[in-house]
Amino acid sequence: MGNPVTISLDAMGGDHGPSVVIPAALQALDDNPDLSLILVGDEEVLHQHLQQSKREPGERLRLQHASQQVDMCELPSHALRNKKDSSMRVAINLVKEGQADACVSAGNTGALMATARFVLKMLSTVDRPAICGILPTIGGHTHMLDLGANVDATADNLFEFAVMGSVLASAVDNIENPSVGLLNIGEEEIKGNERIKEASRLLTASQLNYVGYIEADGIYSDKANVVVCDGFNGNIALKASEGVAKMISHKIREAFSKNILTKLVALVAMPVLNSFRKTIDPRRYNGASLLGLQGIVIKSHGGADVLAFKTAINTAIVEVHNRVPERISEQLETLLSGQRNND
Repeated sequence: MGNPVTISLDAMGGDHGPSVVIPAALQALDDNPDLSLILVGDEEVLHQHLQQSKREPGERLRLQHASQQVDMCELPSHALRNKKDSSMRVAINLVKEGQADACVSAGNTGALMATARFVLKMLSTVDRPAICGILPTIGGHTHMLDLGANVDATADNLFEFAVMGSVLASAVDNIENPSVGLLNIGEEEIKGNERIKEASRLLTASQLNYVGYIEADGIYSDKANVVVCDGFNGNIALKASEGVAKMISHKIREAFSKNILTKLVALVAMPVLNSFRKTIDPRRYNGASLLGLQGIVIKSHGGADVLAFKTAINTAIVEVHNRVPERISEQLETLLSGQRNND
């Protein structure tokens, strides 16, 4: 794996808390010999779950007590003011203090973003943070942002999202010059509102590999390594994608279980079906990056199972090794310097 990495885990966050986080953590440790994890939460509860797994804290797995936890429906402002000893806040504090290289949480998205922004602060070159996730495509995957941090976004914000997404794709996928597309209601230049058109002008004038507008169906067609949008449209696209994947899986199971003949056909087709299921399985793409912060924070899906949460941990490992926040800051500074010189 390379250099040692330490990650703090919000063990009480999400729909399932320690019952998912701890098994995922143990599997991640087994898979990554240079990984160390800090489980943050109610120490007594964490000990109980570890005992059930027949494991004990050790050099690569330690516990950090936190007396509170953030509810999934809690207002971000309330969590920020009144939950200073929550597992989420303490896990992020460990990153701030340098005890952890990254934090992973399946907790309340709004609270996580607000707390991470308050504790870690923003990069000096970034106005707003963004949530960047991975979606499957015909040939692989694409990085899409923002997925919900910013319901509204200016043209300048969309430009920043494009830079951050480009740096992330370059870092984790080893793509020298990732292609960037702007989500729109059409591919023609006349389509879209003024904010989208202005963002397109900024991207066209930049050194990014901007390929123009992309419609929603183009997200999955390998038209761009990075798809940029505001958080309102991005979150709708994400949830619609997850719904379609579930519907397709359901319809396939239903079609192959109608009668004896279809069940026999299903047996023959099982290798293909399993491969297809893995390709569209949202658990294998779990772990959205909170970009623009002076630290690495990964948001796992609230309903993540063990496989999904382990995927989020692996995402954090990759971002630590690739110094994603530092690279975003450097790239933005370079592009902004270029713009100032041109002006």
